[in-house]
Amino acid sequence: MAGQSDCQLSVFSPEEIEFVAEDELVEIVPNLRMDSLNFICGDYGPFYPQIATQVPLWLAVALKKRGKCTIRPPQWMSIENLTQVLEGERDSHAFQPLPFHYVEISRLLFDHARDDIPDIYMVRSLIEDIRDVRFHKVETNLEKFTASSVTCKNMSAMEVNIIRAFAGRALEAFYKHENEQQVPDTDGIQDRQLQIPNDRPKRNLKPR
Repeated sequence: MAGQSDCQLSVFSPEEIEFVAEDELVEIVPNLRMDSLNFICGDYGPFYPQIATQVPLWLAVALKKRGKCTIRPPQWMSIENLTQVLEGERDSHAFQPLPFHYVEISRLLFDHARDDIPDIYMVRSLIEDIRDVRFHKVETNLEKFTASSVTCKNMSAMEVNIIRAFAGRALEAFYKHENEQQVPDTDGIQDRQLQIPNDRPKRNLKPR
C-alpha cells in the first residue's frame, strides 16, 4: 500500500496524487441559488448567483459538470505569472514557487473547465514547458545526489514522488556504508588472534 515506510512501497501513483490534489480550494461563481452542502470534510455554501466562493476542487468539478457554476482559474495560472515562472526556471538552478499540486490542479481544470480558462492553449503550453524544465532539474539533481545535499524546497508533489524511492534507497545505502566503517571488524580480529604463534616451550611428559 502506498505510504508505508518501505521506500519501495512509498511511491504514489499519479491517480493517488490527483485524488489528494482534489482537496485544494478553488474559486467558483455559481449561476443559481443553492443551500449549504454538508459533507464529512466540511460544509460549503450557501451559494448565490454570481457571488464567488471557495470550494474544494472535487466539488467545483462536480458542480461544473452539472452546469451549476463556472470555475475561476487561480492567479498563478495567468499567462503573465507563468511566463515569469518559466523564465525563472530557465535562469536558475532553484525551483520557482508554485502550488504543491500545480500539475494535478492544472490537469483537472484543463479536462473539466476548458471554457473557463482564457487563452487555454498558451496556458497549457507554458505549464508543460515549466514541467519539462523542472523535471530536467530533478534528473540533474539525482545525478549529483549526495547524503549532504538533499533539498526539496519548492518541489511539487509529482516531482517529490519521482525522487522518493531513489532518495530513500540512496540515503539507506549512505548510512549503511557509514555504519559499516564505524563498526570494528570482529571477524578479522578473531582471525588474527588465531594466527598468533605460541612461542612458549613445550614440556615433555614423563612416562608413568
